[in-house]
Amino acid sequence: MSGLIPYLLFPGNAAEALRHYRSVFGGELQLLDYATAGRRDGPGDAVAHGQLSGPVELAGADAGADDDAVQMSGMFLSLLGTADALTLTGWYDKLAADGRVIDALQKRPWGDFDGTLVDRYGIRWLIGFQPED
Repeated sequence: MSGLIPYLLFPGNAAEALRHYRSVFGGELQLLDYATAGRRDGPGDAVAHGQLSGPVELAGADAGADDDAVQMSGMFLSLLGTADALTLTGWYDKLAADGRVIDALQKRPWGDFDGTLVDRYGIRWLIGFQPED
């Protein structure tokens, strides 16, 4: 049994976004379009389901006609302490590229490091770690 896996609905660019997340986090990506899935409730070449499996797990699809694309307000996807400091710093930098830094990744008064950003797809991230001995 795994933990919570965010499922994001994108405004027609799910394949691009999920491929980007694979380039950031690594892992394996599976994409299934509507035609292959035998579904007729969306364009045949749109993503009906995508799944990134690896160190960070995400799922997503292109938003259907009756769905709203993801809009993040009042929350972040948190990657606090989910990998070593070097890996988390790399993820932060890659997600920040073409995105918007809200609060730079930095050492906090209590000794931990964290930072927040909105990536190029409008997804908000909180990334941080405790310093290694």
